[in-house]
Amino acid sequence: MTIADNVIELKNEIPEKVTLIAVSKTKPLEDMEEAYEAGLRNFGENKVQELIYKMDNFQYKDVKWHLIGHLQRNKIKYIIGRVDLIHSLDSIRLLEELQRQYEKEGKIAEVLIQINIGQEESKTGIFMEELEEMLKNCENSSNVKVRGLMSIIPVGDEISCRNYFKEMKKIFDNIAQRSYKNIKMEYLSLGMSSDYKVAIEEGSNMVRIGQGVFGKRIYNK
Repeated sequence: MTIADNVIELKNEIPEKVTLIAVSKTKPLEDMEEAYEAGLRNFGENKVQELIYKMDNFQYKDVKWHLIGHLQRNKIKYIIGRVDLIHSLDSIRLLEELQRQYEKEGKIAEVLIQINIGQEESKTGIFMEELEEMLKNCENSSNVKVRGLMSIIPVGDEISCRNYFKEMKKIFDNIAQRSYKNIKMEYLSLGMSSDYKVAIEEGSNMVRIGQGVFGKRIYNK
């Protein structure tokens, strides 16, 4: 199947209210253009360097760019005013640096708090016991606006995935019922190529799909 075929199939399966982010890491601009021409407008990258290259060289300008990988503090300066949504607010130190640099430039960082729901050492994201402190700090960071939550769940079977997604939705709903400055629960970014259907069933309204759009990744370039 072509990229266009993949996009058509995904669009038929994914409800309109769910944002489909095409995760284009390691993929060439031509593949992204094919996805764009098939109707996609949201693209996600893991690395700042690759994101900036693609922003500068992608021929279509009416797209939204998502940084979905870990953001190093020394790379913030490259994305100020350029990225639509940072999915990976994963520490208070990163929050403080985002606030400092975005305030200096008079810009607003739109972010999702990344929760390490499976408490995996190999993944970034805050643990649940750190969430309240993160929310308090976000309230005091006027140049950082929290738009929701993101998680990369542990690999597992459908029952395990569903349980993690349910847990994330419960956290999302709990925060949404409370009143905060600078924090709104608009986006729940859960689900990738292998589990996006289950994620949507459990309340995700933003899915990050790479292989399902572009085919297998190429890492040897």
